[in-house]
Amino acid sequence: MMDIRMLREAFQDHVRKPVVLTGVFAVSWCFVWLDAHVWFRFSPWFHALALLAAAPVCVYWMLRFRSRSIVLRRAILSITYIPAWQFIAQLPLLFHAYDLSTSLSRAGAFGAFFIGLAWAVWWIDRETKRMATACSQTRIWDPRRLAAWYYGRKNPHLRQSVFTLLTYTLLFGFISLVLTRLTGCAVYEAPLGGGEEKQLRQVVKIQRVIKKKYVINPYSSLLFNPPPIDDVKLNVLEVTEHLYKIGQGKGTDTGYATGTARGKVRFIRLKYEGGDWDQDMARGSDLNLLTEYGIRLGQKINDRPEPMEISRLKAFPARKSPPMVYMTGQRAINLSDSEIKILRTYLLEHHGMLFGDNGGSSSWEGQFVGMMKKVLPTVEPINVYLDHTIHRIPFALPRLPIVAPHGRSNALGWVVDGRLVVYYHPGDIGDAWADGHSGVPQEIWESSYQLGVNIIHYAHSEYNKWLETTKE
Repeated sequence: MMDIRMLREAFQDHVRKPVVLTGVFAVSWCFVWLDAHVWFRFSPWFHALALLAAAPVCVYWMLRFRSRSIVLRRAILSITYIPAWQFIAQLPLLFHAYDLSTSLSRAGAFGAFFIGLAWAVWWIDRETKRMATACSQTRIWDPRRLAAWYYGRKNPHLRQSVFTLLTYTLLFGFISLVLTRLTGCAVYEAPLGGGEEKQLRQVVKIQRVIKKKYVINPYSSLLFNPPPIDDVKLNVLEVTEHLYKIGQGKGTDTGYATGTARGKVRFIRLKYEGGDWDQDMARGSDLNLLTEYGIRLGQKINDRPEPMEISRLKAFPARKSPPMVYMTGQRAINLSDSEIKILRTYLLEHHGMLFGDNGGSSSWEGQFVGMMKKVLPTVEPINVYLDHTIHRIPFALPRLPIVAPHGRSNALGWVVDGRLVVYYHPGDIGDAWADGHSGVPQEIWESSYQLGVNIIHYAHSEYNKWLETTKE
């Protein structure tokens, strides 16, 4: 009896442990998926490795049931498809190939649709055969039975197939809509610290180099005691010294007084319908600017940019919202009424800032200004000149950097209560941030980096001031 009991317990442990471990992994996978699509707390490398961990779990179950029924094996393969699809779609993000990642995600969604459809057809066919012998005198509502009254008497098999297809498609579309609109509870935290809002001083260093030159007396054929004569060569080296700790507050580290120890400066790019919102992302544009910001101001930054739907902005609480979001493109901007309302709430109630950059079209300015007439209908745009704070701190710009002119030569701004809530740049500086700087001269791409750093710092400083003046 003892041996039988021990064998039974061993068998139960053999079955129970893999099921429990698989359940734990499934829950962990859900959290990883949410972070990759909603929270953005960890890097793409973490997401890829976490999704790759599904491989041994899937292999274990396939090997375990390899001698069982073919239906069970196909069910395991179908479930395996989900983490495999997510992992493959995540891989391009490691190399900033956002277009490829989006394409793979959409292709994977089509694959998931057809796999689910195949299972729906198999299930309805099996149930129909199983219930074929049942009879009833009352009106039948069960869709599994061909005698259901809404199938009619002619071609009930065809009508059942159409009904199954439509029902499954609607259900799949509803679940996809819920998952794509899922926002969760997002939080933005700036780095904790302090500093001063002052210009980074441009220091000119003059190096004195003395060379000896021998002078020959023209009235003598002899050379004696040739005196050294100073040949002064001036090497002018213009360097930027961090004479100040750039930030806002009295903290020991560089950052902002209302930040947190785990906070980081992040770069969020808005997705929208109708245009090429992801312009230059694959060329490292956003990440390069973010890296330059961290190097030049000494603040902690995130290790990747974050493309984000406008609807996701509503997931951020009022006092934990991103101080700045970025938008670019060169084609149409199509926003829904809901997205317009979310942007208005973000700018006015959450004290955020929108940075628009014309990505290469003379018509995009009209698209952007038209969008802003809907977002802020009572606010008229103004010219933002070089004497504005956003062009002076921490870098004093001698001129507005223009990579490629697309109409005007000056920036536009939308001001609310003395704060610049929207900044529009007409000259595609995102091209200058990208790898290779699109071939523009160093003077242009350096000024473009400086302007980008200024805008990010301005948005964070204004947000920090608002948090300090409104804190309880």
